[in-house]
Parts: sequence; structure tokens; C-alpha cells
Amino acid sequence: MAPSDLKVQNIVATTSLGKPVSLTKLARSQSNTEYNPEQFPGLVLRIKKPKSAVLVFSSGNLVCTGTKSIAQVKEVIEQVIKQIAKIGVKVTDKPKITVQNIVASGSIDISLNLNVLALQLENTEYEPEQFPGLVYKLVNPTATFLLFSNGKLVCTGTKNKQQLEESMKQLNKNIKDAIKENK
Repeated sequence: MAPSDLKVQNIVATTSLGKPVSLTKLARSQSNTEYNPEQFPGLVLRIKKPKSAVLVFSSGNLVCTGTKSIAQVKEVIEQVIKQIAKIGVKVTDKPKITVQNIVASGSIDISLNLNVLALQLENTEYEPEQFPGLVYKLVNPTATFLLFSNGKLVCTGTKNKQQLEESMKQLNKNIKDAIKENK
């Protein structure tokens, strides 16, 4: 039940290059792009290593997804800066990266009675006919958990490792309390 058992699966981070980017030029010069301005105003830039996707907007704003660490986010942003330099956009300031969301998965190593938890915990949604997991929203720290009867879980909504670990501690405490109350 230790918080460090959580494995980060995805980090969503944003930054701004502080310069406008010609998405048409970028799409023409790079083969690893998808750009369909009629459907979506951003260009998707796929990075092979570390495997990730970056939304590039003409304002110079970037949304990076698919990385598993902050170091990988930085690495991906550097690769994007190198790729847009090829179309004449020189980024001189180091972009400030903001983590928007961390998705982690793990297990609390006990079987869970989701029917009991749905009744005992506040802020839950459980529709077993539609989806086998219970959605549990923590208010402080802010996090949303998907809990499964085998004890496996997914956590989303945290912005750093400390929040992730605190939400896991809170989840453990709330589950223990709910189990005690039901006995």
C-alpha cells in the first residue's frame, strides 16, 4: 500500500516558446506531423524517443503528452525547439514547463468491495453494468481514482509527485476507514 508503488504512465505538460510558429511550414518540413486546420487549430508533432506527442499551436504554445517523467518532458521540448529551428523559428528563452496532469497506475494489494466503497465514500460514481471500476474523487489533495475490485487503480489529476503521494495516503486512509465502518 506504499505510495511509491505508483507508476507514472503519462504526464501532460504545457509551455510557451514565446514566438509564433508557422504550422503550415512545420507540417511541410517535418514528416512526423499531422495538421488538419479545418478540424483542429493545432499541429500534432510525434516524437519517437521518448515516445510522445506534442500539440503545437501557431501562438507558440505547446502541450506535451505521453512522457513518463519531467526529464522526458524537457527532452521532448528540446527536440521540438530543434525541429522548429529548421523553419527559422529561433527560441532563445528557456521555456517554463507547467505540469497540468499526471496519470499513474498501481495497486493497493487488497481486494475491494466496490459496492461497499460506493456507499461509504463520498464523491463516488459506480455503475458496474457500464464500467467495472469505481470513480472516486478526492477533494484535498485534488485527485481522481479509478478503483477496481482486484485492488488495482489509476490516479489522475495530480500535478507533482508530492500531490500524487499525498492523494495515495489519503485514499489508503479513506478505504481503511470505510472498511472499518462496514464491519
